[in-house]
Amino acid sequence: MRRFTPQFIQEWIELIRAEGLKSFIRQKGWKVVFAIFLFYLIRDGIVYLLIPYLIVNNIIQCQ
Repeated sequence: MRRFTPQFIQEWIELIRAEGLKSFIRQKGWKVVFAIFLFYLIRDGIVYLLIPYLIVNNIIQCQ
């Protein structure tokens, strides 16, 4: 599983383990907030927009 994790995520995990969550937030700041926001934006876009669109598109083509 470690080989599938991006390098910056591995660095963040090591920093959290070494110095704690509070220190991690102080050092990285808005980068962490942006990364979490971007992750959920992409995930929700796929789950709530792309998959239903593909399902509806396929159902319309089958008739």
